[in-house]
Amino acid sequence: MKLFVDENLPPQLARGLAALFNGDHEVICHRDKFGMQCRLDEEWIPELGREGDWVVLSGDVNIARKRPQRELFFRSNLVGFFPRPAVMELPLAKKAARILSVWERMVGISRDVRPGVFELQQRGDQFRAL
Repeated sequence: MKLFVDENLPPQLARGLAALFNGDHEVICHRDKFGMQCRLDEEWIPELGREGDWVVLSGDVNIARKRPQRELFFRSNLVGFFPRPAVMELPLAKKAARILSVWERMVGISRDVRPGVFELQQRGDQFRAL
């Protein structure tokens, strides 16, 4: 899986996952892929789409819910996972643990569904389609 972690989540999360899955999965944060320059959704979403096969982990649920961003996301053939607010409020270590607890499920969904947007719940291994 190629996972892009957007700027709404800590870069340390992406870097930690990248170190853990080195060689098995590619994980990169917004800052490491695009530099310190803040890029608009309208820029980075189609770019990932052109590169192909990207999965997005984003703290910005507006991408999944607001019409212009959602349509752009779907046209770009991306799969997105959006943590619920309760997950976003967790300390970094618990947030990472939550993601790791559903990692294999994320890999399976990203392999079987394209495009799609899913909500990462606080408990269990089920994802709700948004």
